[in-house]
Amino acid sequence: MQPVTKLAFVAEISQAQGLIAEGKLAAAFTHLERAHVLGQLEVVSHVQVHWLMFKVEVSRRRVMAAVGQLLRIVLGGLGSAVGVVPVGNTGGSDISMFKRLPIAPDLQDLAAGRTADVGQAEQDKPQA
Repeated sequence: MQPVTKLAFVAEISQAQGLIAEGKLAAAFTHLERAHVLGQLEVVSHVQVHWLMFKVEVSRRRVMAAVGQLLRIVLGGLGSAVGVVPVGNTGGSDISMFKRLPIAPDLQDLAAGRTADVGQAEQDKPQA
């Protein structure tokens, strides 16, 4: 994972964990979805996100969603290991685990290893 991407991934996980500790599970899940988009290409990161999603779903007492996360831990980890993941998928069990989704522009920049500011700076350069 590129350094910028890794920093963003860690920040999203950290924010999610803080919100989980506060009992703000819906907000935490949003950060986990963002972390999923950034980390799904790497086995450990991908499994970490689904484990945290599983814990959130257990806390919400959503049995089927928790079971869906357990399935994603196994299949998502295997998918990452062989390099086959549905890019942009946010990882929630309310979405098919095979469905590709559009990636938010800020996450596209982060996944590419650049910040939005860097992308903007490149756009603002005078053309030669």
